[in-house]
Amino acid sequence: MAHAAYVFDAYGTLFDVHAAVRKYSESVGPDAARLSQIWREKQLEYSWVRALMGHYRDFWELTQEALDTAFALTPSADAALKSDLLNAYWTLDCYQEVPQVLTELKNTGAKLAILSNGSPAMLDAAVNAAGLTDLFDEVFSVDDLRTFKTDPKVYELVTTQFRIYPDTVSFQSSNRWDIAGATAFGFRTVWMNRTGMPDEYADLAPAAVLKDLTGLPPLG
Repeated sequence: MAHAAYVFDAYGTLFDVHAAVRKYSESVGPDAARLSQIWREKQLEYSWVRALMGHYRDFWELTQEALDTAFALTPSADAALKSDLLNAYWTLDCYQEVPQVLTELKNTGAKLAILSNGSPAMLDAAVNAAGLTDLFDEVFSVDDLRTFKTDPKVYELVTTQFRIYPDTVSFQSSNRWDIAGATAFGFRTVWMNRTGMPDEYADLAPAAVLKDLTGLPPLG
């Protein structure tokens, strides 16, 4: 099924959020994976809490605060690595299949976009570092709205800019909660279940579930 636009979440979908800690895993020590997991969980938690409070701080600030908490909860990790890990977060590795899949989709004539909680500066750095700049028609950041996903206004950025209906958008995310929000808005959603997580939000099911971006556009 062809779509007018293919829209991608950034962190965890296109870019590996654990790549920063992995780069310094030997220095971090045996609890590197735990540090990385807590960092990601707190980064997301802080965005949800801020959105509910209506007290916005941009995603980079939340990313720094989340890392501070991760270090506090992982005493075996050396907090002196904070600057190195934050610098590495600006240039996270993209997943191996991403450039080819995006290129193939671009060649169909569909619009391609990122829709992310990330700040504009974060997204610009990540896209440039991965060499993906020329593939995207738009990179949407929640910073324009001063809130976070899953606020419906975030998904509306896409339909307003492209002047299309929600059901003509194929939205891809590795985050099941993001898929739920996009489904509720009316997008056709594809969950990138890279880590084999159990399904949630049964009333807001994705149209398809894939292990990675290979296979887009999905049939159905």
